[in-house]
Amino acid sequence: MRTTLLAALALAAATLAAPAQDLTIKAPPQTAPIAIVNAAIHPVSREPIERGWILFDRGRITSLGAGEAPDFPQGTQVIDAKGERRVYPGLISPYTQLGLTEIQAVPQSIDTTEADRIAPEVVAATAVNPDSTLIPVTRSNGILTAVVFPTGGLVSGQPSVIRLDGWTNSDLAIRRTIGMSLNWPNMRTFTAWWMNESEEDQQRNIKRDIDAIDRIIETAKAYAAAKDADAAAPADLRWEAMRPLFAKGKEQARLFIRANTVDQIIAVAAFANKHALRVVLVGGREAPLCAAIIKQAGIPVILLGTHNLPRRDDEAYDEPFTLPLRLHQAGIPFTISHNDDTAHERNLPYHAAMAVAYGLPRDIALRSITLDAAAIAGVDDEVGSLEPGKAATLIVTNGDPLEVVTKLDAAFIDGRRIDLSNKQTKLAEKYRERYRQAK
Repeated sequence: MRTTLLAALALAAATLAAPAQDLTIKAPPQTAPIAIVNAAIHPVSREPIERGWILFDRGRITSLGAGEAPDFPQGTQVIDAKGERRVYPGLISPYTQLGLTEIQAVPQSIDTTEADRIAPEVVAATAVNPDSTLIPVTRSNGILTAVVFPTGGLVSGQPSVIRLDGWTNSDLAIRRTIGMSLNWPNMRTFTAWWMNESEEDQQRNIKRDIDAIDRIIETAKAYAAAKDADAAAPADLRWEAMRPLFAKGKEQARLFIRANTVDQIIAVAAFANKHALRVVLVGGREAPLCAAIIKQAGIPVILLGTHNLPRRDDEAYDEPFTLPLRLHQAGIPFTISHNDDTAHERNLPYHAAMAVAYGLPRDIALRSITLDAAAIAGVDDEVGSLEPGKAATLIVTNGDPLEVVTKLDAAFIDGRRIDLSNKQTKLAEKYRERYRQAK
């Protein structure tokens, strides 16, 4: 009887997960130069070009300019925007579990967290499902690059930067690893109906976790020094994964630390200074309250969305909406992520738009989900703006991508024209056909 029940449950789970399969064909490599002319070009890294052109070949932007298009190489495919279309760099989701989770109600489709609380050897890109139905839904709204984070535990693993089209997870990876993800423990005790730990137990657990993080970093630092001194010394996968955190100069990897409260953020800044770490703050809801400390420490922030409620009862209703503006005014680098159910990742530009509605300059909001997102992830040499030499990862729209009514005409990832259909568009076609048949 038990075997039959387990088999039935497994079948039910497989049945639920089966529809979660992207059936669109992946784009082939670019085989000929492509030029888009008579378009408004928005490079992000410089002023927009009201009427210009952009040329890309073999997956790379080769040139762009204003006015009449020059003579392009023979065989160039020319797309005439007729003065009605705009070209932007593909949008970037700077914090997501895209490809690691499919259906929230089906545990078998979620691969975000390891059982071990300390798992630095885990690489997000390894577990990304390239056939997730959420990927084409997301890219159909202009999001062509994502920074995928593992979650859970103290040391969650290594975030990866992926392009949102490819046959395998190796095809998706732009950078398999950009550093390490760590969850900072709560610094305060609290009471709630669901909390089953006493205040003393909470204090003891907080101290245990902070001490554990310090020991992890000290051990990893000692291991890195030992390996630098003797490359033939025995390797340990966990500490080997953390060696880049202690590299010198631009080679030093980032440590992404999730923290929100003032006391957490102050502790993170002190921790970064103590260990000479290159830290990025993930969350940062109370960052403006300790802006001087963050700015002095040179810590950028990945904001977890703007469509949130205030954290406390005595805060203004628009506290989450004005958070990007307050960071901008304080001179703190930031990027805006989505931070909702992964199925809604396509709504990323509207989180930036909410910040615009509450005072953030529009160009800063656009930059926060393009070039600034790329810079904080360490991939601004590849994506995030339209510049010669960078990947031809861009979108062609009929308006501002921050506006809900804007539609994509085309999207290119590494020069490859991407199929913008997805499960939702196929369902729309299916049921429109029903009414056509019924006249």
